[in-house]
Parts: sequence; C-alpha cells; structure tokens
Amino acid sequence: MKVKVQKIDGKAVSGAAGDIELNDAVFGVEPRADILHRIVTWQLENRRGIARATRERSDVARTGKRFGKQKGGGTARHGDRAAPIFIGGGKAHGARRREFGQSLNKKVRALGLKMALSSKVNDGLIVVDSLVLTDAKTKALAATISKNGWNGKVLVIDGEAVDAGFARAVGNLPGINVMPAVGANVYDILKHDTLILTKAAVEKLEARFNG
Repeated sequence: MKVKVQKIDGKAVSGAAGDIELNDAVFGVEPRADILHRIVTWQLENRRGIARATRERSDVARTGKRFGKQKGGGTARHGDRAAPIFIGGGKAHGARRREFGQSLNKKVRALGLKMALSSKVNDGLIVVDSLVLTDAKTKALAATISKNGWNGKVLVIDGEAVDAGFARAVGNLPGINVMPAVGANVYDILKHDTLILTKAAVEKLEARFNG
C-alpha cells in the first residue's frame, strides 16, 4: 500500500519521494485482540522485578549452640538463636521468591508487532522523510506539533538511531516519546494515539521481519 510522506514540519514531500510503498506483510495484517493481549501481558509481566524471599529460620547464619542452662535461668529453654522470637532470627512464614517472567513464541511476538503496526495504518500512522529540524528548539517543535494536529500521545520511531537534535528538542515535551526502530514494541505502539515513522524506520522494520 502507498502512504504519503511528509516533512516533520507537516509540508508534503514533492516528487517521487512523496510516496512510500509499505509492505503488506508488515503493515497490512489484520489485528487480533487475543494475540495483542497476550503480547502486552507478556511485556508487562517481564518488566516486573523478582519478589525477593525473606530469610527464614533455616536461612539465617546463627549458631545452633545452646546459650543458656537447661534449668535455673529464670527464662524459657531455647536451643537455637535462629528462632523467630530473637533479634537476628529467621522470619516466621516469610515471603517466598516469586518470578513473574513469561515465555512467548518468537513467531507470535513478530506477528503481534505486525498487527500493532497495521492497526495504526488507517488511524494514526504518519510517515516523515526524516527528523532533522532546521530549528532544533523545544518551543519551535511544540508549535510544529500543534500545527500538524498531532494530538494525544505521540510515538516517534527513527531508524538506526534517533536524530540528536530532535531528541534534545522533544525531551521536555509531555506525551511524546522517541525510540530507534530496534526498540519498537507492541505495548508502546498501542498506548500512543499517533505513530510517526521515518522512512529509515520503515526500512528497518521491514528488514527486521524479512531478515
């Protein structure tokens, strides 16, 4: 499918470079809610840290030597300093180690990314020639974004690396995130209202699946 290419300031690109042919195998896949849900769940679960276990009675390094007489001390008889009632002893019924990571087939992950990209083609996808700014200032970029009507949350994906000037200018603008093509993922694409791809990003994403 053909998509119009525009400049970052919203102006159309003239000539043959004004259109780009998107690979239907990447940008023309019918989205499925069940697959997208599986991948988003997988991403979020793998972001969670491991729940650390507390040290129980058998885990603390305390002596097992009896520390008092059997009788005559005026206190209860104890034979282990690791008992939970002592300072430095193990915790009774402590938290267990929990790992939240999930596994997901690579083919399913690749299919989900194609679906996420395809879901933006008819609603929220913009292709620009590059992110190079003539005036790499935050105020000027904010005015450009407002003029272009890029409302809501905006995700900008560049090619090998994000243009340094654009990254500096967009750094203080809320609701706008940038990343190189290698970082493109289902969760970030779906949670943004507008997806902006550079021509270099399109090439990288299509090569990612063809390779």
